[in-house]
Amino acid sequence: MTKDVIALTPKMPDTWALLAGLYAGGPGLTVDTGHDGAVVQLCTADGRPLVSLEAPLLVQVPGEAERLLGGQVPSPEGPFWWTEVRASTALPEAERLAGSVAGRLTMLLGGSAWPPDAASTEVVPVAEDGEVTARPVSGGAHPTVDVLTESTAVVMCDRPVIALSAWLSHILRATTESRRALQIVTPPGVRLSLPLRTALTGVPNRWVVKDPDCGYYDGLSGAVLRWQDGTFAPARDASGQAVVAEAFSAPAPTSERQLIVAFRTVHNADENLVLGRALETAWQTLTGAAPVGWGTAEPVNLPWSARQLTDLARDRAPEPTQLLAVGDPARPALAGLRVTRVERGVAADATLTLGYGADEAPPLAAAQELAKTLAAGHGLTNMLVSLRRARRDLAIPAHFEAPPIPVSYTLGADGVRRAGLAHAQRPPLALRPTPLGPAAEPALHYALGDGTDAGTWTMLEQLTAHLESGSAR
Repeated sequence: MTKDVIALTPKMPDTWALLAGLYAGGPGLTVDTGHDGAVVQLCTADGRPLVSLEAPLLVQVPGEAERLLGGQVPSPEGPFWWTEVRASTALPEAERLAGSVAGRLTMLLGGSAWPPDAASTEVVPVAEDGEVTARPVSGGAHPTVDVLTESTAVVMCDRPVIALSAWLSHILRATTESRRALQIVTPPGVRLSLPLRTALTGVPNRWVVKDPDCGYYDGLSGAVLRWQDGTFAPARDASGQAVVAEAFSAPAPTSERQLIVAFRTVHNADENLVLGRALETAWQTLTGAAPVGWGTAEPVNLPWSARQLTDLARDRAPEPTQLLAVGDPARPALAGLRVTRVERGVAADATLTLGYGADEAPPLAAAQELAKTLAAGHGLTNMLVSLRRARRDLAIPAHFEAPPIPVSYTLGADGVRRAGLAHAQRPPLALRPTPLGPAAEPALHYALGDGTDAGTWTMLEQLTAHLESGSAR
């Protein structure tokens, strides 16, 4: 399995520091670059990759090292540089080589490395006649892809939380373009970050978990997997049904909870538009503070700035832009924001997830006030608030977690107008909405429950079908 070593340094790894790190294998190895210089590889003399060094990333957001590395390294004070070193399975020495590269960077620049016991400054000799099994990948694949077949790109990872890093984002885009699956293989006990879990949604992409009892299983569905025809696919029993791994269903449900707020806003596409304000308002209403950081991958590295993320989305238009935001570590909160051009202007789809411990009460009562604020000043189209039993730290374990349960639904003023006010106010359910805003053109807020009764999914389905039937008339 490919091994990762991460250097966290207060100073930027400049050319000389990187060269000192890359000399960890002695003079017999060569250096190559790829993907417009974003990746530097340490290779054998005949070009076979041993270690890949990602471009250093300046992280200016507090708490990201702890969130993704599990607190196994000292918390950096202030901004720091995050440099990933990945060792291939080409030779047994490759893992030690990656540790030596990272250790040399921290020796020269200060800081620390993860895992703590991996870093060293030793020269790791690589035998010229060793059995090197790795080969340079073809077809423009990212150098950190471990196995590439006609249908699948396999990446092997072992760290506390597998995140939606820049290199994984690149692989995901490349696999989509080449119509391949991305399958991430991990040992048991590893978790996914919420953004990566969202990105992996849907077959053929998979999270493949090694298991001593069944071999491999899907960490998101529980299906036992087998390597078949160049990809991991569900194993079938005698009746042709998929088998669920015992490890997936064994853990007891947690008493921690997650509050999920998903909403769409639509804005006029003019020079005064500033995106992210609706998300910032939601964050402020539910936590008492604004987001602390944003970015396009993990670790989230930029201080929160609605204007800067608007500039990025404008530069990428008319292509859609997918962004991430993170909150203060004291209140776990992550959001995904997708910006797209639509007929009426610019749409921003946000999903904000907040974590709460067993002794913390999610602010369900704040949902109506938030809906009112978004409807009045942010072009709210709709908003769904739901609650689920899941980890406070928002990481995704490789076992069953119950789906979220709806708490409330809000339909914006435009949707109410299309459905018809009288029709929208009288759904075929034992509930009546609360009007928000002007009486002539209100938004409507439907309180569905407290997040404990799964039957509210049926209520939500009936409600949305009723509203859609009014819009179709």
